[in-house]
Amino acid sequence: MTNLLQTAAEVGSFKTLLSAIDKAGIAPELENLDGSFTLLAPTDAAFEKLPVGMLDELLQDLPKLRRVLSYHVLPGDVRFEDLTEIEEAPTLEGSVIAVDHQGGIKVNDLAIAQADILAENGVIHAIEGVLMPALLAGG
Repeated sequence: MTNLLQTAAEVGSFKTLLSAIDKAGIAPELENLDGSFTLLAPTDAAFEKLPVGMLDELLQDLPKLRRVLSYHVLPGDVRFEDLTEIEEAPTLEGSVIAVDHQGGIKVNDLAIAQADILAENGVIHAIEGVLMPALLAGG
């Protein structure tokens, strides 16, 4: 079995995310984290839903990009079944995401497109949008 980033690359629908992780220079950090982690991975289609210019803006502001990306990583191996039992989860960024159970499981109002993509050091859930930490959501 491969690690989170290798697994995401094998899935094939996370090219933009992996490119952003590489640009931010955090791939080594993510690969060398001790323990298990959960990656809430926006699909390539999710990145296309961002307002025009926002992705380019993030790619130019590496501290902000790192913060946004670390907001997509949860400590621990949080499977879909676990998400059905919690209402919030801490992120590596330092703030918390909300887990909504109305009409299917959502994280911060974003639907999970594909759950429980297993990796050696955790699990990936494909999500239908890009999560923004509250302090950055306004731009």
